[in-house]
Amino acid sequence: MELKGLKINFIGDSITQGVGTSAEDKIYLNLLKNEYGLAEARNYGISATRIAEKRKKHDYDTHDYLDFCSRYGKMDDDADVVVVFGGTNDFGHGDAPMGNKNDRTPMTFYGACHTLFRGLLEKFSDSTIVIMTPLHRTNEDNPGGDTKKKENTATLIEYVNVIKEVAAYYSIPVLDLWSVSGIQPNVDVIREKYCPDGLHPNDAGHKLIASRLAGFLKSL
Repeated sequence: MELKGLKINFIGDSITQGVGTSAEDKIYLNLLKNEYGLAEARNYGISATRIAEKRKKHDYDTHDYLDFCSRYGKMDDDADVVVVFGGTNDFGHGDAPMGNKNDRTPMTFYGACHTLFRGLLEKFSDSTIVIMTPLHRTNEDNPGGDTKKKENTATLIEYVNVIKEVAAYYSIPVLDLWSVSGIQPNVDVIREKYCPDGLHPNDAGHKLIASRLAGFLKSL
């Protein structure tokens, strides 16, 4: 795929929004735009949002109503490529159960992945859809995520595997950042260099993501 001149929509969470970077032009999607001459790099990243719906919503927290499934339909229609980068918050503080591969509603993580991926294929039928898996994070092996969840007792790799499984069902290309990003904050020297807070990549981390994504897109 030739990147120059493409219009790309990016839907994601705080990492896509740019939390952890020093400036907007350091966010991975803007690095991609500036280096490869994208026509548009539209940022639909919203901090603290999840792929799946939250079951227990609070009126004081607008993020509870902004899951990916509820907002992908509002993205601009003319994208050549759509990149999805989420799942770490479903692990971290989502309360949707994991569910199973037969689910088709956004109230479970399996169902939300099906809802989102199928919906993108239908809305952007002439576009290339790409899924990026979550990155490693410091508490990735804690089944409770960032909270004391009682129903979502899954580690982050289980969320990664569901994303890959559902994407494979729809034959959607997956950039497995879990495996190839070069970012593993459980290694002290890597955390200091690329992901100081253990979750959000810094400028150097975003540069790695942009490099991996560029190579992946060019291979399609």
